[in-house]
Amino acid sequence: MSSYSVTFNNISKTYGDITVLDKVDLNITQNETTALVGESGSGKTTLLQIVNGLVRPTAGHVAIFDQKIDYDDLPSLRKKMGYAVQGAGLFPHMTVYENITVMAKLSGWNDEEINLRANFVIEVVDLMKELLERFPHNLSGGQQQRVSLCRAMMLNPPLLLLDEPFSALDPITKSYIHAEFEKLQKAEARTILLVTHDMEEAVKLAENIVVIQNGKIIQHGKTEDIINAPFNSYVEELLSGITS
Repeated sequence: MSSYSVTFNNISKTYGDITVLDKVDLNITQNETTALVGESGSGKTTLLQIVNGLVRPTAGHVAIFDQKIDYDDLPSLRKKMGYAVQGAGLFPHMTVYENITVMAKLSGWNDEEINLRANFVIEVVDLMKELLERFPHNLSGGQQQRVSLCRAMMLNPPLLLLDEPFSALDPITKSYIHAEFEKLQKAEARTILLVTHDMEEAVKLAENIVVIQNGKIIQHGKTEDIINAPFNSYVEELLSGITS
């Protein structure tokens, strides 16, 4: 088995005359956080959605843990992944606890297994237990995002996909959630693919950064290498917003 969790091989995606991704080759290292960074419309979210089969590439292929995606068996693929999106994406008719445990129930876990795992992820992200019987609309944005992370972590997936999960949060709440995110990674190391337009967030949370512009990879590598040697003025401009 290779040291890569995800391998993009010559991936292109077009919609009519619009090219969203243009011949992307990229390897995502196991058990590290890799941030996909770029402005809105750069193609970073499409690249993430290709990983979990929400979008199929026009050309090229993706391998997850050395296996090409089988589009006839996406449910099995998605059991290896956690997925959290901007705005939490919680089921409004379910309580917090039901949201967190829904995938485990669908996967046939027994009550003891569900309770043990749920209690673990709830403690790791510091989610107050008195919130568990509430519904999502009764939670703050930060609380909803904690619930979303718990749900994504519930099956202990080896791959976690995060699409702008913190962008709607105010700066103070975001700082707290970042700390919980880092605690999660220390508790259970896994491959994390994080989409963000915020270079400061990428530098804080990710060991690796991939800069995307107009569907092409401009630069990728270790975070410190990109900070020390930005490839061009676009990468420099993204880095210029970092305050610490």
